[in-house]
Order: sequence, then structure tokens, then C-alpha cells
Amino acid sequence: MIIRKMEQKDFDEVFAMMRVFYNSSAVFHTSSDEVLKRDIADCIGDQPLVEGFVFEEDESLLGYAMTSLSYTTEYGGVCVWLEDIYMKPECRGRGFASSFFRYMEEYFKDAVRFKLEVEQENENAILTYKRNGYGISPYFEMTKEMIED
Repeated sequence: MIIRKMEQKDFDEVFAMMRVFYNSSAVFHTSSDEVLKRDIADCIGDQPLVEGFVFEEDESLLGYAMTSLSYTTEYGGVCVWLEDIYMKPECRGRGFASSFFRYMEEYFKDAVRFKLEVEQENENAILTYKRNGYGISPYFEMTKEMIED
């Protein structure tokens, strides 16, 4: 499997995977097509806070991921949010997630923290994340949405 930056040629296939992901029980909020398309455009455009990656094997896309950056004053450095991690069902359980986490740690080698969100019911994902060193955060997250979607 190859992990590479998302490109314009990936737009339609990544959008199709995002639609599956955002219509699944893996997320609380089902985003509109407009938002998902803007996410992809920002990943392949000039938006400095978000990057997109695809997982590819034999020139076929197996999945995608998106990251965003923030600064953590608690640890004094860059925090990488693993926003979306999606693998097509037939590709799960093959070690691709572990490869992705290692790739992210090398790609963002100056990061002091990596964060992700997961639905409590997504037991397979939680096990995968734990195997890769992630733990449950004791913080309770609160949000305020500033746009309607």
C-alpha cells in the first residue's frame, strides 16, 4: 500500500468514500455534499490547516484520511488532529491503519500530540487505535457550531 497526498484526480473517488463515511454510524453529524466537497478542495488547495491523504494499492484507492493542525498549550507544540480515517470495508484488518499512523508520525515528526475522535460503539476502530498507542482522553469535549449544515 502507498500513502500519498490527495490530488485533484482523486476528488470524485474520495468524495464517494466521504459520502459513505458521513452516512455511517461512525460519525454523529451527516455533513452536506457542499461541505464534503469543500473539505476535499481545501485538502488539495492552499488551505494550510488541513491536508488530505489517500491509501492506494495497484492504482486503486483503498481509503482516505484528512488531518488538521492546531497548537496545544498543554504540551507546547503542534497538535495533529486525525479528522477522517476511512478504509473501504474489504481493505480493513490488513494493517493499513498501523502503516498510516507510522506514516503520520514521520510526516508530522515535530508534532507533540496526535488526537482523533471515535464513536464509542466503533469497537474495531477503538481496538486499532489502542494497538497504535492511542488512549481514551479524560477530557469532555464541547463544541459550538457557527454554520448550519
